[in-house]
Amino acid sequence: QVSGYLDDCTCDVETIDKFNNYRLFPRLQKLLESDYFRYYKVNLKRPCPFWNDISQCGRRDCAVKPCHSDEVPDGIKSASYKYSEEANSLIEECEQAERLGAVDESLSEETQKAVLQWTKHDDSSDNFCEVDDIQSPDAEYVDLLLNPERYTGYKGPDAWKIWNVIYEENCFKPQTIKRPLNPLASGQGKSEENTFYSWLEGLCVEKRAFYRLISGLHASINVHLSARYLLQDTWLEKKWGHNITEFQQRFDGILTEGEGPRRLKNLYFLYLIELRALSKVVPFFERPDFQLFTGNKDQDAENKMLLLEILHEIKSFPLHFDENSFFAGNKKEANKLKEDFRLHFRNISRIMDCVGCLKCRLWGKLQTQGLGTALKILFSEKLIANMPESGPSYEFHLTRQEIVSLFNAFGRISTSVKELENFRNLLQNIH
Repeated sequence: QVSGYLDDCTCDVETIDKFNNYRLFPRLQKLLESDYFRYYKVNLKRPCPFWNDISQCGRRDCAVKPCHSDEVPDGIKSASYKYSEEANSLIEECEQAERLGAVDESLSEETQKAVLQWTKHDDSSDNFCEVDDIQSPDAEYVDLLLNPERYTGYKGPDAWKIWNVIYEENCFKPQTIKRPLNPLASGQGKSEENTFYSWLEGLCVEKRAFYRLISGLHASINVHLSARYLLQDTWLEKKWGHNITEFQQRFDGILTEGEGPRRLKNLYFLYLIELRALSKVVPFFERPDFQLFTGNKDQDAENKMLLLEILHEIKSFPLHFDENSFFAGNKKEANKLKEDFRLHFRNISRIMDCVGCLKCRLWGKLQTQGLGTALKILFSEKLIANMPESGPSYEFHLTRQEIVSLFNAFGRISTSVKELENFRNLLQNIH
């Protein structure tokens, strides 16, 4: 049932499948396994800003194993400071502190002030996410390859509550309109579903796109959980793999009363939005000054070549989403809408601190930051066009955090599209 053209754009599912599964996915996976992209700095100890009764998932599959400081390449640790001439003069001091086995608190007052300045610069009004303070002593590097996104057993009312707050309070939806298949609402029928979709169709394209991006992200996460499901757990071994029943419960057209295929189409819509952002940001990565700095010169140069290869492949995609339809009306209204869009999305990034399972929180934060970075790129077209070819770009800048989250978030959606092909084949073998 998931085939043909997608709403609000001129692209079809089959074109994306072919392009992703055979041309993009293998190379993207290789890039994401490199040191630059596998280490992500995150603060998993930030308190939930919305409610206090957050129940932590005690299962070991929910846990996140942070890196010891000697596991992370020195280049990555010091690269967070490579912002400006002023910053570079402070690197030695930081590296010296690092060598003495000290943590961030050992930075001099002067350094801390400078770091604060750069953080403020990053947290400018263009950002769609509430950014983690990565200079905080609570922020730690996590190896994403050792903490993969998969089924953790975190489900039920706690998990529903998170998604409920996201959809009900942050997707421009009035309380009177009921969401189909909402596990926290009772006795819904066909009429609610019809009301919901006629409401959605009546929205302006931007608000409808916002809902579809969130629904697409939700669908993508559910595809991963179904594809890397704990099938067997004995004292000898744990076996992870595809759980067809779980997948069908979440996406089968009949079991979900038509909702599943819609969700999967939203996943393709999200894919197109992030793909478009990557095609737009090519000039930033093409600048000779830009490097995927880890301190290993040969490897860094090789990775940059692979990165540019992937980006040029993305640029060649024939049916890119046309974001010019966004915020195209009356300038004053368009700016207000854009600001609402940004604030709603920032709020969603804050809700991630309320997720009770740390591994889910890690991947939730990374994927919302990645999508937030994609939106920032799409709405910074003029700034990207005016970037200097060399030297620092003050108007448009991406931090290492944003780069790592952007590519890993797109890597997750790319994996979902590939997994749909795997599930399609598995289901064909059953029937």
